[in-house]
Amino acid sequence: MRVMLERALALVSEELDHPLNALLTEYEQELFRLADQARNPGVGAHHMATLRSFRVNRADLIPRFLLALESSLAAIRTPSAPGARPTSSDPSPIGGFGTLSLVEDAVMDEGTVLREIASRQEGRANLSLHLLGQRFGVLAGAPAFDAERLPLGPQCLCRAIESAARALEIEHDARLLLYRIFDREVMAGYAGVLERLDAHLADGGILPALTFVPMRVRATAAPAEEPAASARVAAAAPSRSPAAHEAQRPYTAWAAATPATQAPDDDDHEAAYRTLQQLMSGRRELLRKFRPGGEARAPRQELQTAEVSQALRRLQAQPLAPGKASRNLAEVRRSLLAQARQRDGEAATLAPQDEDAFELLGMLYSHIEDEIRNEAPAASLVRELQIPLLRAALQDHSFFTRKRHPARQLLNTVAESAASWHEDTAFDPRVQAVLRQAVAHVVRNFETDVGVFAEGNAQVEAQIQTQARTAELQERRHVEAAQGKERLEAAKLRAGLLMREIVGDHRLPRFSRALLDQAWSDVLTLTLLRHGERSDAFRQQIDATHRIVDAALQPGDPADPVLQAHVEAALGQVGYHGDEAAVIAQRLTSHRPDDDADAASRTELALKLKARARLGEDADRARRPVPPPRTPDEQAQYDYLRTLPFGTWMEFTTNQQGDVVRRRMSWFSPITDHVLFVNQRGQRTGEQSLDAVARLMASGNARVVTEDRGHLVDRAWQAAMSALRSFAGRGEAHPSGATA
Repeated sequence: MRVMLERALALVSEELDHPLNALLTEYEQELFRLADQARNPGVGAHHMATLRSFRVNRADLIPRFLLALESSLAAIRTPSAPGARPTSSDPSPIGGFGTLSLVEDAVMDEGTVLREIASRQEGRANLSLHLLGQRFGVLAGAPAFDAERLPLGPQCLCRAIESAARALEIEHDARLLLYRIFDREVMAGYAGVLERLDAHLADGGILPALTFVPMRVRATAAPAEEPAASARVAAAAPSRSPAAHEAQRPYTAWAAATPATQAPDDDDHEAAYRTLQQLMSGRRELLRKFRPGGEARAPRQELQTAEVSQALRRLQAQPLAPGKASRNLAEVRRSLLAQARQRDGEAATLAPQDEDAFELLGMLYSHIEDEIRNEAPAASLVRELQIPLLRAALQDHSFFTRKRHPARQLLNTVAESAASWHEDTAFDPRVQAVLRQAVAHVVRNFETDVGVFAEGNAQVEAQIQTQARTAELQERRHVEAAQGKERLEAAKLRAGLLMREIVGDHRLPRFSRALLDQAWSDVLTLTLLRHGERSDAFRQQIDATHRIVDAALQPGDPADPVLQAHVEAALGQVGYHGDEAAVIAQRLTSHRPDDDADAASRTELALKLKARARLGEDADRARRPVPPPRTPDEQAQYDYLRTLPFGTWMEFTTNQQGDVVRRRMSWFSPITDHVLFVNQRGQRTGEQSLDAVARLMASGNARVVTEDRGHLVDRAWQAAMSALRSFAGRGEAHPSGATA
């Protein structure tokens, strides 16, 4: 046993060596980047302090991490208290809560982040973890290990990185950043490591013949006439995502997912299609009962699938009638049967499996049509694909059960373009041109090789990826500009706070206070923005502010010429020129008694200042009325928005007809509440506030696009399957089959 455990540890250590070193390098670079791009000097200094601490202790991280893994293996035969975590030194008594205590929010946050990391890995490597639990149970002479206690499992690694992070002597937020990079660099490929570890233990003689075949179980008893259908309902509709909670994650991708990033398909496509056939057969029988004379069965002469495909090929080559944009599947079916009956007699009809293909593709298209825009340039392309797709579905039934079927992927790409098009979106015409070329290539060349669809889709995907990279660069420029405005706003807030601290409870003359709050405050803001709060230049301006306040509190004292020259030069840096800067400097550095002439000059200067735009002032925002207090629902939506990652896509209702437009929430400011939205080309689409977006969400006029809404064809197929099950009287009885 000891030898096998040592080999297991050596395997995992070797596999993780490169990712762990990459973690250290990436974490150091990320800290430096955060320090360099910090919005204010205090935050930047904090990141630099964390970086220095990390550099001092970074050599301890990997050894401590591996030591924690070794400890988990060494304690493999140590029984754990029921209901207690393996790391707990004081397990709670059975049947009670044990010792209750308050827990810091930071501890809860770290635990939540690490649990989410482990949970994602458990979803990706569920089978490997199950087999490893059995094999480690044999090594420990105990029942199979669950995911929480499994040595070298995802939860074990998360506990190890949590323990090792303590040695770095960094604060809570820095540890959270470390965990996120750990998830990206180390855990991204850990499912493969678990598979190799399982194979290694099997090769070492630990349950070498162990296999696991999951059984699909129906949620409720199925009717007697459908003995096997409900057990395979899930296979009839591909899963929306590996786990239900992942479907609710915000959708942030610029372009559609490529085949390499999608979840693997179910291999048992024929069994899945037979399930669909059973559902379709039940549907036909039910419809037949409601038709006049439906019980009488006339003699049938079924057409061969090859005949149907050739007839569709000839029909595809026929020109459309003048003024007709495309054929729908019902017209195609009627035309095909009319030709067959004219040639072979009235008994000619489609074979049941071909009838199913017509019906299923028709149901899929009906739901796609609900989402695409008829005025979109790609809408006609979606319809042009109908006959080639029908021919592909007739020869390869896995079209309906494989998300990654080439024909289905091309349909999704074209349909997404037609659904997300909006007249003010300014779609890239190059993408539209490539879409037309891809569809024309399929219509012209498809015979039996579905690789033709893959070729067309590859051309479109390449152009979409190019557009996505261009859009990302455009977005980055807008984000940098918005961040610059936010840094300016943060500097204004800090300058105002320091100004109030310096003035304190002193009652300054009203006009002097107005000059301080407007003209001199701009000087403090610009100096703080350019040089930082700890710079000598900013300290000089703070010292000048103290002297200005002292001068305003001591009327009659002569003006300090050095201070006056310094103030005049500083005002010149924020846009005050000539006599105007000199007058303001004189007013700020000396207190003059009131007289009529002085009152006139003060009035003239006040009017000039009022007409002058202040540094970073947003006149439009200043004129906006103050919104009413948020309702509880609006507040909940507001809090939710602040948790979303940058890059989340949102859909906004644009009119009373329910048309929506999709926008990407590229960035928002927690200081100004400003949120930046861009379109599919990375172009800014206007300014809004988080408060306004939250109110739109609460009223149902905006929503976050989640992962399950990322691919249109999958949504349409899911809707078609739900309708089919409902028609068969199964409704929601089989939740496992509700995915697509």
